[in-house]
Amino acid sequence: MTARVEEAPITNRRVLAIALPIVLSNATVPILGAVDTGVVGQMGEAAPIGAVGIGAVILSAIYWVFGFLRMGTTGLVGQAAGRGDDAEVSALLTRALMIAAAGGLALIALQVWIFAGAFRVAPASDEVEALAREYLAIRIWSAPFAISVYGITGWLIAQERTRAVLVIQVVMNGVNIVLDLWFVLGLGWGVQGVAIATVIAETSGAALGLWFCRDAFALPAWRDWPRVFDRARLVTMASVNGDILIRSLLLQGIFVSFLFLASDFGDVRLAATQVLMQFLQITAYALDGFAFAAEALVARAFGAGRIDRLRRAAALTSGWGMGAALALALAFALAGGAIIDLMTTAEEVRAAARTYLPWMVAAPLVGLAPWMLDGIFIGATRARDMRNMMVLSAAIYAAAVAVLVPAFEAHGLWAALILSFVVRGVTLAARYPALERAAGIG
Repeated sequence: MTARVEEAPITNRRVLAIALPIVLSNATVPILGAVDTGVVGQMGEAAPIGAVGIGAVILSAIYWVFGFLRMGTTGLVGQAAGRGDDAEVSALLTRALMIAAAGGLALIALQVWIFAGAFRVAPASDEVEALAREYLAIRIWSAPFAISVYGITGWLIAQERTRAVLVIQVVMNGVNIVLDLWFVLGLGWGVQGVAIATVIAETSGAALGLWFCRDAFALPAWRDWPRVFDRARLVTMASVNGDILIRSLLLQGIFVSFLFLASDFGDVRLAATQVLMQFLQITAYALDGFAFAAEALVARAFGAGRIDRLRRAAALTSGWGMGAALALALAFALAGGAIIDLMTTAEEVRAAARTYLPWMVAAPLVGLAPWMLDGIFIGATRARDMRNMMVLSAAIYAAAVAVLVPAFEAHGLWAALILSFVVRGVTLAARYPALERAAGIG
């Protein structure tokens, strides 16, 4: 038996307490990449910079596949907490860690084939590839720990403990930066030093995350194996995670195809596209905080079967998201040119980026609905709806590319991308009433 407890009111302060640490945590991500590049850049050779860059991209793409673990864990844990089922909250952490361990060990075992395939897709010079393989051969050993951070982060977000998520990110990046400087500049270990620093940082981050999750291990349920391996619960977790994975792969496919198609318009417009994609990254970093708040608060309300609280959670988090989106659109409209100038000194790239800047002004406004609804649907674990609406969005994006790009070239490509945001937002909004009905049934 589990007892439902009356939770604290859903207030603006509660939303911000969840969202702001996530925004700050996201802001630390680009810093590490800049330091990694800067440190190896002091070696005075081009190959190490390329090796670290391509190696990091390969592993980031591989680890990104496991992002479903973060999202699925947040929704399931939040709902269990909303039901007052503390035993299931603990057991879910164990399941997430087991998935991370299995996934990480599989990557270690299959590394030769995975990296061979990666270099076929993204070939490099012999020197860069040799150094990148050295980098990857070291970094892959922290795969179970790196993936476990996804599950730990999802568990903490569901508990509304996003300050802990911020601390984990800051500590990981801080350890990585300090060791980068020591191993590369102090000890002269080069590319291998960067890889070793990252392995230690990711392992440290996982260890710190487990310490933050120590409450889960205070209950015997975390090792209640009949519960942990309960077939019905495992099927539910697999279904939610599987649907989120398909949705995420389709979303990634849209962005990857967008960049590939942009390369057809020449080096200048491709460079301009890369610059403008940073505006989308900034938008994602800002809106993620409020989407994550929606995940946590909606999950608890859904688990408790409280439609009133679900509506309030959706409304408050979306209201703050709207404020952030409007602020971003205004900032991009007023200061977008200056931001572009900071990112590149090439005059032709600056001019091209300014041509397409209006699309970036529109992006936060049209992206608000899909970002926030993703958070709401993740909290309610309505992953099948997310998958289906993403399939429709990807199909319409492909059709728009086929029609608009021949007629309008790069503007047509940007229009197709923005249209995919609109379609996802509209279709998810159309499914929202069914989400509320499911909460009432629960």
